[in-house]
Amino acid sequence: MSISASAKIHPSAIIEPGAAIGENAEIGAYCCVGERVVIGRGTKLQSHVVVMEDTIIGDGVTVYPFASLGQKPQDLKYNGERSRLEIGNNTVIREYVTANIGTSGGGMVTKIGKNCLIMAYCHIAHDCIIEDNVILVNGVNLAGHVTVGNNAIIGGMSAVKQFIRIGKHAMIGGCSGIDRDVIPYGVVRSDRVTTLKGLNIIGLRRRGFSNEEIKLMQSVYNEIFTPDSRTTIASDKLKALKQRHCSDEHITEIIDFLLAHSKNPICTTIPTDGNSSN
Repeated sequence: MSISASAKIHPSAIIEPGAAIGENAEIGAYCCVGERVVIGRGTKLQSHVVVMEDTIIGDGVTVYPFASLGQKPQDLKYNGERSRLEIGNNTVIREYVTANIGTSGGGMVTKIGKNCLIMAYCHIAHDCIIEDNVILVNGVNLAGHVTVGNNAIIGGMSAVKQFIRIGKHAMIGGCSGIDRDVIPYGVVRSDRVTTLKGLNIIGLRRRGFSNEEIKLMQSVYNEIFTPDSRTTIASDKLKALKQRHCSDEHITEIIDFLLAHSKNPICTTIPTDGNSSN
């Protein structure tokens, strides 16, 4: 074990023999640091952080609570080979981030560059290579072998397929599903089409709705969402249906929802442009 005399380690932290902790590093309460981990100068693990396997963390890195770094990959082909995770200087790893070590099928290393911001709940799978100054917004998931170029930004809740390349300075819109390579300097969004597929029949049955209730709801659904229904449905039609079925709380709930003022379009049975503002 090599621990600098200037490092600050909380008494509740567990540091396994063989770990190396640099000058002025801080290891907070209830952190776990594995035997082959290297933590650079001035790096701070705030609390409840787990760093395992062969993880090398550079200088000036800040890791927020409950991040899990250097665990074995979620890859059934992984066979215990000794590989590593590298994190560059001055990168920020926010809460609940997970980043796994590499595999023999991908160069044996997962790498996060310098000055990156990895926001909460992101997942960086095995053999990903993230270059410098990259921002992953909350909830981004990178599958294995993804490469992300310098200064790229990936919007929140986006998912990137295995082996995808994202070029430098690219911008990925939030909630995107990326299954093709993205050119450097490009702006990409995933044109998601949200389509109503019917009533949640199975869920209704599980919650004790009778067949008669479901049939009536289905009948009204079919009246509301006709083949030509789009983002708006005539309020006169809805009010007439509500009057006809005023004693049924489930139907009136659907109609009141449709009649209520909202800035968002209604999800209907006909695909509509997700950018519609009507």
